[in-house]
Amino acid sequence: MNKLIVFNMISIDGLYAGPDGELDWHNTDEEFGQFATQQLDQIGTILFGRVTYQMMAEFWTTDDALKSDPETAQRMNSWSKIVFSTTLDKVDWNN
Repeated sequence: MNKLIVFNMISIDGLYAGPDGELDWHNTDEEFGQFATQQLDQIGTILFGRVTYQMMAEFWTTDDALKSDPETAQRMNSWSKIVFSTTLDKVDWNN
């Protein structure tokens, strides 16, 4: 049986996103990057809600993402994705 792994960044006091949905409080470093890569190596499909899907697709397909974090970008861009949405008609990010 396959596993479902939840990977969320949340503060100790429960902050997930700022009042306008911003995620600028996330601080990552080399250790976090290694952990994220290890997590991505354990999956076969990524499940997203619409907002997270659109945010991730917008970032991980950029030249900046490919240059700054090529290992994670390669994984994010190559894994199959399922998007839960009632408003999107289609998704185009390597699905």
